[in-house]
Amino acid sequence: MSVNTLRNSQLAASKGHDSAMNVEESQNHDPLAEIVRQCQAGQRSAQQQLYEACHQDVYGLMMRMVGREDAADVSQQVFMQVFRKMGQFQGQSKFQTWLYRLAVNESLQHLRKNKRKSQVLSHDPIDNRPSTSRQREAKDLLEFALERLEPLLRSIFLLKESRGLSYREIAAATEIPEGTVGSRLNRARRKLREHLVELGWEQ
Repeated sequence: MSVNTLRNSQLAASKGHDSAMNVEESQNHDPLAEIVRQCQAGQRSAQQQLYEACHQDVYGLMMRMVGREDAADVSQQVFMQVFRKMGQFQGQSKFQTWLYRLAVNESLQHLRKNKRKSQVLSHDPIDNRPSTSRQREAKDLLEFALERLEPLLRSIFLLKESRGLSYREIAAATEIPEGTVGSRLNRARRKLREHLVELGWEQ
């Protein structure tokens, strides 16, 4: 079951509902809200649904944060944290924002613990579109350039460019002030361009 499918079904179910509470409004716009509530109630089937809906996003992010070799293990650690801390989620943000916070923290902790940058990073596993050799070369250069970014800058860049989060959501996911997200993102883009040039990229 995909997040888009969940979003469509829940928007249809909640049409016409209007709440004055901010938390409730946040949950009404969150396609995972009902499944999260079921998880918090201890329903095992809901945990499986949540895992199936979110695993691809987490794994894709981990591929680019810690590398192919460790992505599966770190993803599993993320979901262990998710289900262990599920009761702490209060619904004041979208569930995926809270999930990305756990995922980013877990990946940064993994990188610090191993005292190294990530393994060779990989393209999103969902990107199976055919590409020419020139396009493939450009993708490879981008991946190597991403690997050279500081882990926190890389996470900010990926959450914005790959996952489409807002500045507010990125701030919540990375636990930095919202006002500094823009400057960090600009720094990440600038460093990424520098690394691309170093790797031989031609504009």
